[in-house]
Amino acid sequence: MTTLLTNSYKALTDTSAIALAQKLTFFPEGAELTSREIGDGNLNYVFKITDSENGNGLIIKQALPYAKVVGESWPLTLKRAAIEANALAKHGELAPGLVPVVYATNDELAVTVMEDLSHLTIVREGLIQGETYPHLAKDIGIYLAQTLFHTSDFALHPFDKKRLAVEFSNPELCKITEDLIFTDPFFDHETNDFEPKIRGEVEAIWNNGPLKLEAAKLKTSFLTEAEALLHGDLHTGSIFASETETKVIDPEFAFYGPIGFDIGLFLANLMVQSVTREGEGRSIILNHIKQTWTVFVDRFSELWDEQAAQSFKDTAGYKECVVEKIFRDAIGFAGCEMIRRTIGLAHVKDLDGIEDAERRIELKKQTLRIGEALILQRSELLSISAVLALLEEKSQ
Repeated sequence: MTTLLTNSYKALTDTSAIALAQKLTFFPEGAELTSREIGDGNLNYVFKITDSENGNGLIIKQALPYAKVVGESWPLTLKRAAIEANALAKHGELAPGLVPVVYATNDELAVTVMEDLSHLTIVREGLIQGETYPHLAKDIGIYLAQTLFHTSDFALHPFDKKRLAVEFSNPELCKITEDLIFTDPFFDHETNDFEPKIRGEVEAIWNNGPLKLEAAKLKTSFLTEAEALLHGDLHTGSIFASETETKVIDPEFAFYGPIGFDIGLFLANLMVQSVTREGEGRSIILNHIKQTWTVFVDRFSELWDEQAAQSFKDTAGYKECVVEKIFRDAIGFAGCEMIRRTIGLAHVKDLDGIEDAERRIELKKQTLRIGEALILQRSELLSISAVLALLEEKSQ
């Protein structure tokens, strides 16, 4: 990985992005390069640089000093670009082939130059169009097990783990998660965004004391349990895939937190997609949910048996206790994510893209019901099969 040198921060343009790419040895000398800004996220610029002759390309991602979705009134640290690049490098080491290759970085410009994944499709978009992605669940299950186990106390010397926790301290982006997932949707907050026809359901959430209590417990877990290096924003919009390939992108929210968080966010976004489907399409998504968890547990258990610190392995029943906690946490986090994706600041196209207004409103109500149930019943849902049964019950 190369470090590109510049003098100071300046937002890139197509012209300056090409100039930056020309400093690399990726393209032949004198190659005619084109640039296109393709970012559709909330926080960054993303430029695709292409060699006009052979079509080879790379991606230049630049962090902005503010949230693009809001504007300069919401300032953000540029350090997140370095955190993202370092997380990609670490996760690439632990889950090879499942993250894009990083070619170069520049801390002053808050730039990461990486592999072009244009031959793949953003999973959220593909699922909405009916794609099945037969390897998605297995690949993400492996990715989760590899990255979460190997960065935890179960695998690392305590000194190494604590050093990584300091390296990936990410308070500003964590604050976004704390507010938008665990706080704002449960109160009458100005960041919330929902359709008037679900106001009754939203106000019921705001007035549900037991639900808000459980959300507060989950928030405390997120704030205090530095169990493993998380991706921090693992949803179907943060994954590229095809029929044969899967790549996890955008770990700028990476930090040390509870193992169940990444799992819960990914499962929640599949659950939202399952709400919108019927028949065979729904069965495919439900199978993705089941297989993701099953593959994670199988691989995590293998790693534990092979590589966990001896004191953990020698404690009978402790592995099972850890897996139970991860599952319970993941289900609760999934519930919070489903609620915030329906009434919080950042929605998902799975629901908002439904043109039939009556159907869209009903599916949003279903999503809220499922989210509430996952949070309140997470201690009673003892298996992924029980979760799937709840999805069926609440989707009627």
